[in-house]
Amino acid sequence: MMIKSAEFTVSNTKISKLPLPTLAEYAFIGRSNVGKSSLINMLVGVKGLAKTSQKPGKTQLINHFLINDSWFIVDLPGYGYAKSSKSNRHEWAKFIRHYLEKRESLQCVFVLIDSRLEPQKIDIEFCCSLGERGIPFVLLFTKADKQGAPKSQQNMAAFRKALLEFFEEIPPMILTSAENHLGKDDVLKMIDETNQNFVVPEFNLPQ
Repeated sequence: MMIKSAEFTVSNTKISKLPLPTLAEYAFIGRSNVGKSSLINMLVGVKGLAKTSQKPGKTQLINHFLINDSWFIVDLPGYGYAKSSKSNRHEWAKFIRHYLEKRESLQCVFVLIDSRLEPQKIDIEFCCSLGERGIPFVLLFTKADKQGAPKSQQNMAAFRKALLEFFEEIPPMILTSAENHLGKDDVLKMIDETNQNFVVPEFNLPQ
């Protein structure tokens, strides 16, 4: 798939104010500082489209980016920031859970995992929460350029093993790098194939 246009559309803190769910949406989420903004910018080829917050864990926004005038990348707030207050984390969880469970046009959640790390409990738990709710997701392992390929593959294998304790079937896993564009074609191909089967869902207009 060729990316011909990518533009910021809207930031929201209220589900009711999101764009109408008439286009396919692909949500990107991960722990704070996992490299989400850099990966989104690499995928669409627009430097600075997705901006990194100066205060990780503080931003409580759902950001929509319209791609090729036909589908959305949705940038969700990072999770697991230690300095975020308990009330802040609770509001985040409620806000994001509502989006993930109720958004009619959401096709897939891309969960970003730092390929340099061994399996982290918070990432495993988040994947399990998606699985329990029947929400389709794909694992994108980031920052592959920061270490040798064998180490990345080792950590991916360990993550797969950890998930097998909870899942009968493991979702797709893609190794990526925002620096050298590793994984870009695989991610865009997956989105393109899903777009071809997208049917505009029935939905109720916001009051």
